[in-house]
Amino acid sequence: MLGKNKNDTYTEDARTKIGTMIGAGTVFDGDLTSPEAVRIDGIINGNCSCEKKLILSAEGRIKGNITAQSVIISGKVDGDIVVSGKLELLATGKIAGNITAASIVIDEGANFDGRCTMTAALDRQPGSVSDAMPDQKADGETKEK
Repeated sequence: MLGKNKNDTYTEDARTKIGTMIGAGTVFDGDLTSPEAVRIDGIINGNCSCEKKLILSAEGRIKGNITAQSVIISGKVDGDIVVSGKLELLATGKIAGNITAASIVIDEGANFDGRCTMTAALDRQPGSVSDAMPDQKADGETKEK
């Protein structure tokens, strides 16, 4: 992206008010729920639910599902992720699970093994891409309008 500094993500993180932090070396067994932003540098064995932003550092690990408004992954996740906003998978990040998000950014070098579903569906407006393409039958043939 032109004009965007790679450190913009980290600058944005510095402005995020973190309500909960799981420090490096900490292991948390159980489900974590927070109304504020969460930063995880340790290990979570359970589901994470956050009403705002969830940040998983390069040292962080989550074995469970994640639900949040926005998510930044630098560490490893074994589980499904549901994000109402934007998910960023940075170069050191690894996800083994399905993603459902309105917006997704995957850096070069990141690892993702699963399915991705975009929640923001294209509106069928005149002139949209779906209107420009012919209708197709199940066998791939086009049908006449």
